Amino acid sequence: MKILVTGVKGQLGYDVVKRLDELGIENKGVDIEDFDLTDSEAVSAYIKNYAPDAVVHCAAYTAVDKAEDNAEVCEAVNRFGTRNVANACRDIDAKMIYISTDYVFEGSGERFYEPDDAKAPQSVYGLTKSQGEDEVTALLSKYFIVRISWVFGLNGANFVKTMMRLGAERESLNVVADQIGSPTYTLDLARLLCDMVVTEKYGIYHATNEGICSWCEFAQAIMEEAGLDCKVNPITSDQYPARAKRPLNSRMSKDKLELSGFERLPEWRDALRRYINNELKAN
Repeated sequence: MKILVTGVKGQLGYDVVKRLDELGIENKGVDIEDFDLTDSEAVSAYIKNYAPDAVVHCAAYTAVDKAEDNAEVCEAVNRFGTRNVANACRDIDAKMIYISTDYVFEGSGERFYEPDDAKAPQSVYGLTKSQGEDEVTALLSKYFIVRISWVFGLNGANFVKTMMRLGAERESLNVVADQIGSPTYTLDLARLLCDMVVTEKYGIYHATNEGICSWCEFAQAIMEEAGLDCKVNPITSDQYPARAKRPLNSRMSKDKLELSGFERLPEWRDALRRYINNELKAN
């Protein structure tokens, strides 16, 4: 089997390629230097030339707040770029994994969203990722759509790194406590994606580390695991205004993973502990 991974310079793409290497599966990681996702001819030519059996599409426009003022660029990458990849996959009969997000949902209440629940994105980023999903489902039958949230990994900027840096500089921090969801460690997610891509158990899945928390609780755990003496104070989303609307409820059901024979990801606190140990060792 031969697999192409987009967004190799990002947190998830980096870990997917690393995992495929560990498994001895032939693969190639690509990024913007290899081809522009928004250039349909370039995407088609590159993918057809490499002729993979599957494409794991991790590349995306993920600057949530900037997207509100750069809607056309965000749509070009997340919707039309995804369409270009899906078209190329269809042309060579390759499988596709599309990485999506909790932002496709309306994000209120306290229930766990199921994979087939109605979507109602509240931000430009969420809308374009939802449109990317629609492009994939319209063009392909051999696809996996995997929705994730609150991502952290070794290769790139993320909430954990930011909290560790600020926690070392300050005595206290204010972090929102009314947005509830689940962190996702890219190392754990990459293992699942590599298990998934070799199967034909197609469909829409949710994949995050187990358990839920608020951003404030996540930050408090980061301080504890990193041994930082920084007090984290809970605030509301209204007290921390952002350009893009964030979902208050990012709870997503992972039951479908088990029903399809895939292992759920480890508990988020365990994932955080392993990540910080790896991160501290790396620095």
